[in-house]
Parts: sequence; C-alpha cells; structure tokens
Amino acid sequence: MTTHWTRLDSPLGPILLTADPDGTLTSLSLPGQKGGRSVREDWAHDPALFREAGEQLAAYFAHDLKEFSLPLRSEGTAFRERVWTALGSVPYGSTVSYGEIAARIGASRAAVRAVGTAIGANPLLVLRPCHRVIGADGSLVGYAAGLDRKRLLLDLEEAL
Repeated sequence: MTTHWTRLDSPLGPILLTADPDGTLTSLSLPGQKGGRSVREDWAHDPALFREAGEQLAAYFAHDLKEFSLPLRSEGTAFRERVWTALGSVPYGSTVSYGEIAARIGASRAAVRAVGTAIGANPLLVLRPCHRVIGADGSLVGYAAGLDRKRLLLDLEEAL
C-alpha cells in the first residue's frame, strides 16, 4: 500500500502528515521528533488528500476547533492501542497524569512506565492529544517533539 504525504506549516514548525490511499491519517510528525517519520522515495506527495486535515489543524491553531474529526489509523500492540484510545478521551483544555491514563485502561500503577512508553510512541501527535498528559505533580514531562512544543500546545488550549 502506498503512503501518501504532505507538509503543512504550523506554529510547531512544519508538520509532516502521512495517510493511506483513502486519506486515513497514519502519522503526524514534527522536525526533531523522537520516532518521527521522514519522507521516503517510494511515498506519493499528494497535498489534495490532506485538505480536510489542513483545515482542521489550522482551525485548531486559531482556537476555532477543540476536537478533530478525521479518520485515523495506527498500528501498535493491543496495549499501545488502548493507551492511544485513552488519549482521545482527554478533553481539550485539560490535563491528566500518566497514572490516570493507566487507570483508564485498567492497568496497574506498576504499568505507568509502560503507559509513558506507549504515549511516547504515539504516531499521531496533536491529533491524538498526548501533550495533555503531564506528571502526577503537574510538571511537564515527556513529549516526543520536545517540551517547548508541549508547553505551546497546552498554552494554546489554556490548560496550564
């Protein structure tokens, strides 16, 4: 299956979006992101396929959109998929701790580190709001695209 891609400008820097041929988004990556994707030669550049995603991201960054309604698909272990699904339940403008995400998926307190690892592997930054997960003490910890970007997103949502 061919991977389609485009780049969009954003307050976070250039966003790299990938999707499958029917337009289901498979990743959102930022420059310097730990585990982020890079364009490959066998990918198809197809900006038109991402028109709706671009409009929704622009509205989000303009404070006009609080919840994305885009088709998303990721591939991960069953545990990661549960964690990533739980991220989608964290409302705009709020934060939760890693322990709260563990509790939401029925994992033990001992699984908090594994939850953090799964969150760090989230391939759909911003769209699946891992930036809303903070330390139990309220500190900004762990964001694959850097804490400055995490702070920018939380400030945008007035969550801090």
